[in-house]
Amino acid sequence: MQKKLLLLSALVFWPSYSSSEETKSIAPYYGYTGNAVADQALQWSMGDILPKGVPGIDIQNVIYRYTIQKETGEWVTVFVQNERIDGNGYIFRERDDWLPGSVSGMQISKAIPVGDIPRELWGMGSIEVVGEGSVQGANVVYTYKVTPCYDPQYDPNCPGYKKPVPEIIVYDLDDIYDVTDDDNVELDDQAEVQEDPDDLEDADNKEAEMKEDKRSKMRLEDAMAAGEAAAYFAENQRISIMNDIAQAALNASYLSVTIPGGTYSEVINIPDGKMPDANSGARVGLAQQLLHQQMVGMQYNLNNN
Repeated sequence: MQKKLLLLSALVFWPSYSSSEETKSIAPYYGYTGNAVADQALQWSMGDILPKGVPGIDIQNVIYRYTIQKETGEWVTVFVQNERIDGNGYIFRERDDWLPGSVSGMQISKAIPVGDIPRELWGMGSIEVVGEGSVQGANVVYTYKVTPCYDPQYDPNCPGYKKPVPEIIVYDLDDIYDVTDDDNVELDDQAEVQEDPDDLEDADNKEAEMKEDKRSKMRLEDAMAAGEAAAYFAENQRISIMNDIAQAALNASYLSVTIPGGTYSEVINIPDGKMPDANSGARVGLAQQLLHQQMVGMQYNLNNN
């Protein structure tokens, strides 16, 4: 018995694992939950800790441990419990009495067999403390057995499995509604739709307005295109006139001189050692200055015009 208790206590400290996470098997298998106590609220839902979508789960053991915190002279009672799913009392309730004289910080570990109780009967779980005290480090684990063939339809190899038969809906064609057979509906193949003359006139006026708007836009686009072409032509003319004037002024700055043939001996005499300024260079510089002033004036006059 002591070895069994040690084995179950070690199961509490073992990492959370469930054999139901392995490949599903038709044969019954066993598993256990993780710690059901997630916070200091000391309450938990069985649906959150047991495998979901698996039929045939039976709870077999409840294993728990905690540390009591209380004054030495106080009497504290601790209940580890699960309500019945229908709310009529408890399906599991274990009581621990901590009598006066017991000291704070003592730990208790228990493994309580409950038989094979179907999960459908287990309601909310909790740890209830009665008296001036509290619990710390609470850990509650459930061991269970899974019988997959509890629901024969779980697997085709389960005893009692019935192959699903698709439900085929058969419609009676005589019950289908036919509008042509409805006495409340009058259909006349020869009837003509009479249109309101005012509606036809409004439609014609609207169409005429749309056409006139389209023609106005086209005329405006043509006028704008002609104006832009005239502006481009005037700009090109102005640039051409300025270029001709500039070229004529530049040509006038050069002199046509005929140099007679023969040999001219080089005679260089610089009495004071300084090269005098060239008169022709001064004339060219003056001509360029005058040309620049004329071009600026012409541009100013053309812009004003």
